[in-house]
Amino acid sequence: MESILRGIAIYTILLVILRLSGRRTLAQMTAFDFVLLLIIAETTQQALLGDDFSIANAVLLILTLFVTDIVLSYVKEWMPSAGKWIDGVPTVLISLGKPDQRAMQRARVAMEDILDAAREQHGLERLDQIKFAVLEVGGHLSIVPAEKISLPRASRRTAAQ
Repeated sequence: MESILRGIAIYTILLVILRLSGRRTLAQMTAFDFVLLLIIAETTQQALLGDDFSIANAVLLILTLFVTDIVLSYVKEWMPSAGKWIDGVPTVLISLGKPDQRAMQRARVAMEDILDAAREQHGLERLDQIKFAVLEVGGHLSIVPAEKISLPRASRRTAAQ
């Protein structure tokens, strides 16, 4: 029973820490982030196992972590507000071409990252070409380009003359 409680406690602690640290995808990880992840895994393993290094205890802990994850997925389905807390919500970083510096600082996203995503997704080069930039729950940036104002054909000829 102690192993099950340890598993649930470690799962909860890791969930909270990962939510507070911000959204990052594997592709955005630096070499240090990867080393930190390995250290966390080793530390977590020691905290989970304690003095019992048996295979039975390891299997019990693995099952506990997966069952906890499955239970939380059902909780998110039944209570959408819990899903917002567990997974987070998308963060609008640029709205109608204006950057939200506070949101960018909280999400730890630099303007260069947004412009990089805009170039990759839509070939946009400038901030004024971005209508919305949203940091999605999964950690990727979604860019909505500003609509180009195009004149009808007849109006273009008149405007050119």
